[in-house]
Amino acid sequence: MDMSADRKPGNSLPAVACLLFAATFWGIVWYPLRLLDARGLNGPWQMLVAYGSAFLVLAALRWPGAQGMRGQGGRLWVLALAAGWTNVGFILAMLDGSVARALILFYLSPLWTALLGHLLLGERLRPIALLTIPMGLLGAGLMLWAPDILHTGLSWGDMAAMTAGMAFALSNVITRALHQMGTRQKTLVSWAGVVMVSLVLLLIDGGGIPHLPAGIWLADVFLGVGGFLVTTLAVIYGVSHMPVQRSSVILLMEILVGAVSAWLLAGESLNLREWLGGILIILAALVAIAKTDHEQTEGHTSCEHDHC
Repeated sequence: MDMSADRKPGNSLPAVACLLFAATFWGIVWYPLRLLDARGLNGPWQMLVAYGSAFLVLAALRWPGAQGMRGQGGRLWVLALAAGWTNVGFILAMLDGSVARALILFYLSPLWTALLGHLLLGERLRPIALLTIPMGLLGAGLMLWAPDILHTGLSWGDMAAMTAGMAFALSNVITRALHQMGTRQKTLVSWAGVVMVSLVLLLIDGGGIPHLPAGIWLADVFLGVGGFLVTTLAVIYGVSHMPVQRSSVILLMEILVGAVSAWLLAGESLNLREWLGGILIILAALVAIAKTDHEQTEGHTSCEHDHC
């Protein structure tokens, strides 16, 4: 999700509380999503209804207009599709596979962001990338390794989590290129992308509208407005009131919340090799975040956090 904002100094309690709320939400959201899935509302339908509802409410509260969007058609499409798969792919990964694996593999995104920023925007690849990129890839290799991986390939859940992280990195890079657009505009474009990607997946699936009780649909609407929309506003507030490095570290709590909640509620756990790989990925992300924060104190004002 785009959260570009003018950052204000300080480390206020409300900002910390907002970020902790967001990290907790994204670490536990897999549970209501799986409950809805078990009742017959699959991932694409959940995302279509939830993000469609969030889009409509945010647009109705204050339509941002098209200022700064003219002449950006190609970039807007890239942002919409990348942000769309970021969210849909991430949710499908948590529905299909291990919650902790999905969260950790998604957090390879800071490494992909550095590479894409270099390739697409001509940003200089910092020397620290020579450490963080191999470290993150080694961690991913440890997490994904299986004796028969060359024959069976990666699982659908792992592929969805990794590609969602790549899409998130792409959306962050495009967000930096769209600096003339406001936060609300980028958020609405991103959520429109979630709706479009969900519709494409539903068309490919070919199934009709699920015949479910109204309560199931209303629960998904509530998840979109009371969950995704409120969490987005909380993160925007949080990252706007403290430095990137601090907010990013707080948001990494999402992984801990997800791992603990999946262990308690679904009996999921990671083996030692997977934990070692996950620690390498998290360390690589933290180093990349720390470097980004140092650079932004020298002139950058944009930041990207979490899902949209």
